[in-house]
Order: sequence, then C-alpha cells, then structure tokens
Amino acid sequence: MIERASSTRVAVPLLLALASAALFVGAPAASATRQPGMLFDDFSYRGYHPLLQLWQHGWKIRSEAGWPGVAGAKWPASGISFVADPARRTNTLLRLTSSTDGTAAGTRESQLCQQRKFFEGTYATRVRFEDAPDAGPDGDQLVETFYAISPLAAPLDPSYSELDWEYLPNGGWGTTSPTLFVTSWHTAQLDPFVADNTFSTTTGSLAGWHTLVFQVANGTVDYFLDGALIGSHNGRYYPRVPMSINYNLWFIQDGQLAPGGARVYHEDVDWVFHEVGAALGPQAVVAQVARLRRSHVAFRDTVPAESPPLNSPCNF
Repeated sequence: MIERASSTRVAVPLLLALASAALFVGAPAASATRQPGMLFDDFSYRGYHPLLQLWQHGWKIRSEAGWPGVAGAKWPASGISFVADPARRTNTLLRLTSSTDGTAAGTRESQLCQQRKFFEGTYATRVRFEDAPDAGPDGDQLVETFYAISPLAAPLDPSYSELDWEYLPNGGWGTTSPTLFVTSWHTAQLDPFVADNTFSTTTGSLAGWHTLVFQVANGTVDYFLDGALIGSHNGRYYPRVPMSINYNLWFIQDGQLAPGGARVYHEDVDWVFHEVGAALGPQAVVAQVARLRRSHVAFRDTVPAESPPLNSPCNF
C-alpha cells in the first residue's frame, strides 16, 4: 500500500555518513548552468582487482567510524563485493553486506560513495532489497539505502543537502511494518538531535528488485518507485549544493535483537545512472540504460568535476 503522506520529521535517525567528520569547505551554490553530463556504472567489475577498478571509477569504500548506525560499529572494505547475477549469466552485481551479533563490537556496516559533484538532474538505480537475513534470526532494524548527500559543516548548516531512499524491512522510526522512506533534508543537528526534513512513505514488503528514480529539477524533488510517483518535495527541502551519490547498509541504534549469533544481511545493486540537468521519467531512464548495455557500455562518467574538488561524507 502506498501512503502519499508527507510531513516534517522532527527526530528520526539521520542518514549522515559523517565517516570522518569531513567539513564542507568552499562549496559554491550550485546553479542550473552546470555543463551536461552523465554517470552510468553497470558494476560489471571482474578480474583480480575489482575494488581497484571501483576506485578508479570514482568510488570510495568507507572505512571510518561514525554516523549513521550503531555507535562503535566497524566499516570494513570486505562489506563491498561483486557477485554473479543468478538471473543473467553475463551480469555482475554490486553487493553490500552488513552483520551484527547485537553488540557494537560485533557489528559491521557498509557504505560506498561516489565523488561529490551531482546536483540537478535525474538519479536512478536498480537495487534488490531483502527482508530476511542470509544467516541468523530475523528482526534487527536495519536500513537499506540509495541517496545523495553533502557533509554537514556545522549544526543546522543552511547549505546542507540530502535526498534519501531508505528501506526498513523490520520497521523502525516509529513503524513496525516494512516501510520505505523517501526523505528530503533542509538541515540537521546531531547533538542534541534536530532533523529539519520532509518525507513520504510506502508501507509493505519490498523484498526483490526495484528501480528507484528521483528527479531534482525546477525547485522540486520527485521520487518514483518502479515508475510510480510516491513523493514530491519542494521549497526549503530542495538541495542547495552539490552532493555525493551513496549506498549504505546500516543498523539502527538500539534496534537490534539481543546479543547472540551473527545475523548477516545484504543489498544488491545492478546499476546506477545520473544525467545532469534533465528530468527524465522512469521509462526514459530504463530505456537509456538498456541502450547503454546494448552498446556494451559498462561505465561512463562525463559529469564535470568540481574545481577544486569538494569534500564528501566519505572524505574525497
């Protein structure tokens, strides 16, 4: 069931990847005059050094402790891997793997960040959400994500920007059922926690493959789940600065089962796409990705870099 309710969230966990408390420095206000460009990654990394290929294409695997998730959790590079697609013999999937035994010391979370140079345009990905762990008992509250974000320079930073897809298969943040949040942020403060955002939700299991698209154009952010519009946010919640594209799989603080055996969860990603300055509909995105694949394009990045490069939540 789709609930198109949208309201301001005052105090829910924040998807801030402040991995190393990186500061937002010297970022100019982004403008609609940015040069056209496109990012496409099919995540078809093979061979002996797939993680090196990932790094060469502008991605960084998080290793620093910090927000979000369980305080004291580790963020190992082993949380990012590539696996064969069982549905398509020639395809490879990016996999995020996180685990917990109910203790901070026994919790491993994962995050992957692209460079910080994305603002207006269309963002899209095809991901597979999971409701149950690969191993261990079910019930930990976790967050499976795709999002764009800038660092938080200071409490209630007026230039902060963040746009989230967050799937909670075991509930959390006041919900008990599987719930998808799409959230647009104006700003935030970590201590004491203040969240200035607006969000829309979809309730019910989303286990399986989904195409997530959001358009950032003309003062409005529109979120599409498998082609259906599920949220539209504007006004003060429209982003103001360039952002980094991220994936993250993390556990909600104090939302874990009692300490015991390890529970292992994963989120798979088929591809990611961004086109600068264009509000492409979901069908147009899928068609564009299909054309790129037919042309044997596994990776393309013509999105202009910021000069000088901007710090990102993964500390580029």
